This record gives sequence, C-alpha cells and structure tokens, in this order.
Amino acid sequence: MIRYRNAVAARTVRALRAVRTMPAPVTRALIVLCCLVFVISPASGLIPSYGTGDALLVAQRSYFRRWGVVPADLFSGDPRAALTPATALFVHGSWVHLLGNMLFLHVFGAMTEERMGRVQFTLFYVGCGYLALLGYAGAHAGSGQTLVGASGAISAVLGAFLYLFPRARVTSLFPFLFFLPLRLPAWVVLPFWAALQWLAAGQAGQGPGVAYLAHVVGFALGFAYAWVRFGRETRVKVTPAPAPEGENQP
Repeated sequence: MIRYRNAVAARTVRALRAVRTMPAPVTRALIVLCCLVFVISPASGLIPSYGTGDALLVAQRSYFRRWGVVPADLFSGDPRAALTPATALFVHGSWVHLLGNMLFLHVFGAMTEERMGRVQFTLFYVGCGYLALLGYAGAHAGSGQTLVGASGAISAVLGAFLYLFPRARVTSLFPFLFFLPLRLPAWVVLPFWAALQWLAAGQAGQGPGVAYLAHVVGFALGFAYAWVRFGRETRVKVTPAPAPEGENQP
C-alpha cells in the first residue's frame, strides 16, 4: 500500500512538472480551434456579414442546426447527421459557454494529455465526446432541440483525470461558501461535481439549457477508459514481479 501511494504521488509530481515545462500541444490546439470556430461564427456576434437583430438570430439558428446535434435528425438515417456529434464538439452557443468549457479543458487537459500521450488523448477526446453527445441524443431521440458544445468531451477528461490523479489538488469555488477558493483533492471535487450533474440531469427537461446527461455520460466514459487502459499498468506497479535473484523489483 505504501509503495502504491508512493507510485501515485510520483506520477502526479512528474505530471505536474511536465505541465510546467511542456506546451500540451493537443490541449492548446483544441482550445485555439474552439475559440477560432466561435469567433468566426454568428454565435459570437463579431462578424458584420451575419447582420444584426432578427437576421443574426436566423443565422445563429441555421448555424447551430447545421453543425450541432439534433436528436430527431440523428436517428432519421441521414448520413450527414451522423457526423454532427463530432462537429458539435467545436461549436459553442455563447461567450460564457465557450469560456467555461475552455477553462475546464485548460485546467484538466494538460496533465491528462501528458499521461496518455498526444495521439491517444486526441482519439480519447473526440471518441468520448462523440459518444457522450450520442448518449444524450439517444435519451431524447424525438427532440428537435440542437445540442452543441465540448462539455461531453471535457467531462470525459475530468473522469480520466479523477482516475489518473485522484490526489492532485484542485482549486474550487463553492457558491454556498460565498465563492471561497479551496484547494481540495480531485477525489473530493470531481465526484461532487459529477453528483451535481447527475442530480441536475434527473430534473432537466428536453428544452434549451445545459445537457447535464451528456456530462454524466462523458464523465463515466472517461473514468471507465482510464480504468481499463491504465488499470493493469497500476496493478503491475502495486505488485511487482520477483526478480530472478528472488528480490522484488523497485
């Protein structure tokens, strides 16, 4: 048990040092891409060619319907609609939506990327994000509302982070404590966050709002992936095989 805890602590320290020295290129590229897509979209309100007032609203609705997930269309057999759970990962509905998601990706993405590796992290992010949006759409198969945002994929990053770095300390703001910043271990903060998403998903309707169910699905997928992918590696470190001389490997 002591050796296991030391191994976990050592991995966490190495990841923290790596985050300070490496650029986390995939995480940064995802943030830049999401920001760029938003700025040039009608959702940002920065491009004059989309017009103002009602014209801008029409352009926004058309944009979200083209690139976002519409559950009723997704299960209608339209091949183009099958791509929307991937394109929707890079579309956001407002500045608050974008900045909130990018903050979470910035905080938790770099360490997770360093642990998984660039290629694996990229496939993990897109794959889990796709499945999270697909899961939400499946639960609301008849809905005509549009779903956009990277929160399903980012929730998967949070789930993986919880498994890989449970003792890493995270600075959190709690509204019921007057937004007092507290540094708590990930194993306290992230399950609490996931529980809130689960409770909110049970009360959410099918209308516009936050897709809490996509958060829950993404978080579960991310944790399960990290458990399956890195669990065997952890077990090897916990119970090392004996050396030929009869001594345990360090």
